[in-house]
Parts: sequence; structure tokens; C-alpha cells
Amino acid sequence: MANKRDQNVLFTLTADQPKVSRFIVFVIGCATTLVFAPAEWAILAPLLTLPLLFIALTASPKEAAAHYFWFGFGLFLTGTYWIYISVHVFGNAALWIAVLLMVGLSLIMAALLWIAGWLTSRLSHGEPWRLLLIGPAAWVFIEWLRGWILTGFPWLAHGYGQIDSPLAGWAPVLGVYGVSLMLLISTAAILVVIMTTGKERLIAASLVVIPWVAGGILSAVEWTEPYGDPIRTTIIQGGVSQDKKWLREQRQATLDFYRSSTLRVAESQLVVWPEVAIPALNYQVEDYLNSIDSDAKRNRQTVLVGILEQNGERSVEPRIYNSVFLLGSKERQVYRKRHLVPFGEYFPVPDSVREWMRMQNLPVSDLTPGRDDQSLLIAANGVQIAVAICYEDAYGSEQLYAFPGADVLVNVSNDAWFGDSIAPHQHLQIARMRALEVGRYAVRATNTGISAFIGPFGELLETGKQFEADIMTADIRSRKGTTVYARYGNWPVSGFCIVLLAVFWIRSRAGI
Repeated sequence: MANKRDQNVLFTLTADQPKVSRFIVFVIGCATTLVFAPAEWAILAPLLTLPLLFIALTASPKEAAAHYFWFGFGLFLTGTYWIYISVHVFGNAALWIAVLLMVGLSLIMAALLWIAGWLTSRLSHGEPWRLLLIGPAAWVFIEWLRGWILTGFPWLAHGYGQIDSPLAGWAPVLGVYGVSLMLLISTAAILVVIMTTGKERLIAASLVVIPWVAGGILSAVEWTEPYGDPIRTTIIQGGVSQDKKWLREQRQATLDFYRSSTLRVAESQLVVWPEVAIPALNYQVEDYLNSIDSDAKRNRQTVLVGILEQNGERSVEPRIYNSVFLLGSKERQVYRKRHLVPFGEYFPVPDSVREWMRMQNLPVSDLTPGRDDQSLLIAANGVQIAVAICYEDAYGSEQLYAFPGADVLVNVSNDAWFGDSIAPHQHLQIARMRALEVGRYAVRATNTGISAFIGPFGELLETGKQFEADIMTADIRSRKGTTVYARYGNWPVSGFCIVLLAVFWIRSRAGI
């Protein structure tokens, strides 16, 4: 094996000039952002991942881990730079705090990829066929781990970048991590083709193609079926920028816009407003909410209203929820956001740090998370609605409690926090994956875009204008049935990866 390594230019570069080599993979990591929205150059994914797998095969575990780290740092630094916009530009935090949070998150995510690199190299022992199994398993295991460790940050999983490729056909079966797994298996098989000969090369070549062909076949499967009459649905987007949203002089104009826009679409059975569409606590606009409720009942409508809800006594430390009210039914229904954003909606810091934040004029108030066992919202026409607020829809397995009961998905968000960055495009891509995984129509309403109607195959039916007030109307359908993923969630993929890595770890320890 040593002679083969000596003959390889990339191995020589990795061993003799590690700083240059790490810089190259850092650049490759930066370029990998182009795989995701808005660029959506899906074909780049295998090309940019292949060098990392090769390094894991030919370098020491320590060196492979370092290269995976720098790849991850480049990917997350360029793929989540919008955190700076959210924290500093619109959150009014000091520049250094915004940079610290942005870089800190990137370092944490890169450190997790470090583990994937170390495991891949340590367990592969320089053998291409071992890499074919271990490389994808380690990568996807870390993607899954990122989805829940430290409250989770499942952004930039490789599967999202394949939403429009044949590999997306795996999503209703194995979810987004299954799509990632198939992509990595195909990519690792390319490496086996390059490094083997004869019959082994032919077998590996077939494994390059099979995930794509099988995904294409699965894309034609209709896992769920429509039922009932079409549902006339309207999304109302206020288009109010984040820096103006909470100004006192802006409130009445916002209230008037949403009510008048809803009255204009009296023929719509379902009307969806964005996350915290009303810049006030619910008790401050109770008369207004009652008028919307009366209008909806008169027009036989259901209106979903995003608002901050104060619940309980208002005297000392009241509970405040990020909520969606359902108006127009016999009684008001509510969904309360369950998965809150750390350092955005709550602050997991000790009291001493909280006091320092208060002195720096930084927000310190925590929202209260909703219960995990909330009921579905039921529209006036009987349609059952599964709601996700903001980035909750990035946690696909957390939404599976709603199935098979839910007829449609609704995601309300306020992506105005991210300005004219790539974040709203990435978020829309994630929402498309959620619709595809469970075979349901999805209605996505945001304050400044990108609002959209999404079909049960993850296809974009209609998208709204960004940074403008907009009213979009389309017919959607209730759907029934359960996809494989909706039934079993991430456990088949995560379990496969964990068991596979455990088996190879035991074999490696035993010298097999």
C-alpha cells in the first residue's frame, strides 16, 4: 500500500504540504455551498466530496480528520454567513458578537465532521471496499448527529442539494439522510472504480449508477393519494422589512393590510399569514383578532395568524409563545412553536451572562416552547393541518407525530431576519424536502419571502415575490396515506450507519 501511496500526487501533497492541502479542501468546502439553493448545482456534490473520501483512504486518521474539519469550516462559513446578518444587522448586536456566533457555529459543525474523517480513515485501513461502506456511513451519521446534538442544526445536509435530482426519489423512503447516504455511496463507488481492476471495478461501476437509477424509479411512485375537493388557499405576505416591523407607527398599516387582503380573497377556504404577522402580543390586539374571526366565520373561511401569544398572568414573568392561531372555526385553536432558536428565542446562558447581556442592551427574554403532544389544527372544512413555525421544518423527524392524520403542511416563517442572503432560498429547499418526505402539499408563508405553494413531490407550484407585499392563491388537495419515511422516520438510516460503524470498529479492534 505504501508504494501506491507514494505514486499518488494528492497523497504526497497531503503528507508533505499539509497546510496547502488543508487550504485546498477549505476552498472545496466553500464551493460546496453552490450545491444548495439558490445555485442548486447538484452535480457538484459528488465531485467535491470525492477528494475528501480519497484523503480518508490514503492519509492517517489524524490527517484525514483535519482535512474533514477544514472542509466543514469552509462549508458552514459560506453556507451560514447569514447568521451575521441576523445577529448584527437586524439583531443590533455588536459586530464581534455576531462574528463570534457565526464562526463559533461553523467551528462546532466542522469539529463534528472531524469525527467523520477520523472514523472513515481509522476504520477503512486504506482499503477501497471498506471505504465504500464506512465513508458514507460516517458522513451520514454525523449529518444525523448534527440534527439533534446541542439542540440541533441540520442545515446543509447533502440530501437537500439533491431535491431536483433523481436521488430525491429516496426521500419518501429514507428521508433526507437517506438521500445523502445514496449520494455518498455512489461517490465512494467512483473511488473504488478508480482504485480497483477487473470484476471488482465492474461491480463498483454498477454501484455508482444504481442509487441514481433506483431513485429515478422511486420518483415515479405516488406514495399518497388525493381525496376530497380542491382547497382554495391564499398566502398573504406583508413584505415589511425587519427594521420597520416593530415600529409603533407601522402597526396599524400592517393590521389594515392583512385584514383588507383577507377580505379580498373571501372565496379562499384557507388563508395563511406569516410567522408573527401581527407585531404585537395577542392581548394587545384582541378586538382585531375577534374581527378577523368574525370575518372568517361569515365567509366560511379558516385563517391562520402568526402572533406572539402571552399566556397566564401578566404580572410576573408571563409565558410568551411563538404561536399560530386558527380563526374561523367554532373555537380558537392554537399551535405553539416547540423547537425554539437558541440565542434568538431563548438564551441558554447563566444568570451572570444574562445580566451582562442586559447591560449591553441585548435581548435577554426567553420564549416558552410549546408541548410536544399538540393536536393538529382542524380547519372549518375539516382539513387537518400540521404546522411548523420558522426553522422547525428543518427537523423532519419532529414533524412525524402529525402523520398519517395531517392532510396538508403549513410552514410560517420570518426570513426577513436574513435579508437578501441565501438563507431564504435554503429554507425553501428544506420545506420542499419536508413535503416530498411525507407526500403532502405544503403552504409556506413568510413575511418577506420566499412564500410558496409546494406539491407532494416537492415541486414548486408557485413562488411569491421577495421583499414585496404579495397575495398568492392556488388550489391544493388533501392527501392521505403514509410514506415509508413518515412511518419509520430517520431510524432505518441512522441505525444502519451506527450498526455498520460499530461492526467495523469491533473488527478493527480485533485486528480483523
